[in-house]
Amino acid sequence: MILTAAAQATSHIQFSDLGLHSVALDLSFFKLKWYSLAYIAGILVGWWYLLKLLAQPGAPMARRHADDMVFYATLGIIVGGRLGYVIFYQPTLFLEPLKLVQLWEGGMSFHGGTIGVMLAILWLCRKEKLNWLRVHDYVACCVPFGLFFGRIANFVNGELWGHPTTVPWGIVYDMRDLTQPTGETFARHPSQLYEAGLEGLVVGLILWFLFWKTDARYQPGKLVGTFILGYGLSRWFVEFFREHDAQFDGMIFATPGLHMGQLLTLPMIFGGIYLIATAKKRRERVEPFAGDQTIA
Repeated sequence: MILTAAAQATSHIQFSDLGLHSVALDLSFFKLKWYSLAYIAGILVGWWYLLKLLAQPGAPMARRHADDMVFYATLGIIVGGRLGYVIFYQPTLFLEPLKLVQLWEGGMSFHGGTIGVMLAILWLCRKEKLNWLRVHDYVACCVPFGLFFGRIANFVNGELWGHPTTVPWGIVYDMRDLTQPTGETFARHPSQLYEAGLEGLVVGLILWFLFWKTDARYQPGKLVGTFILGYGLSRWFVEFFREHDAQFDGMIFATPGLHMGQLLTLPMIFGGIYLIATAKKRRERVEPFAGDQTIA
């Protein structure tokens, strides 16, 4: 398959022709990477959208709660995402404390970030006596923005690429300044863009429809269940086109159909199905934080 792809490489997209670079702004003494901008954009756009959702009847928290949540959720993303990456993918970093905190070099786990955000939400809800599951519903609607920007940044960085392919939209990664530099002359699936489309756009549109066009927000757990199920299925599917993590060569996770990313999505898939299936049983009358109208 690789030889066939190499023979057709001239008809594929050359990554070098796209003019992409991992650094968005280079001031010599300071470098701002697209990876960092993706996190910033995801948090800011997600915050903006959360405020739009909270302006609708029956919101589970007030504006003051949302402002606090952005701070705690950001900490959850950074700490949880980094620790998740180290625990699940690169445990040897625990032996190198300096590299452990070098977030600007990349190395974040979505699953770890999810756990971090969940813990942050649980802490805030307990502190403010909020319905933690309904708050999760609203936050889940905002996460696809961050996923979309993050996967685009992965593509710009030339990392987390896919398997060799002969499809006409395959990308030939032959650059010296990539996160994983190679001298390859064959094309690979742009799996980062597949994930951006599925995890970001498709899942985001489904959540948009459920929130704005149905009564899903009055069924605690339905929106967050839809999100984690949608993400789990998307990640499971894309892993068939994505190159496995190099550190798992020779291990069970590197076998076809069972990458680490797929293994970590299994609890999400089953958890999402459960939350969706039981959402109607949790439906209750909702008292809004603004106004005096009770929403059924």
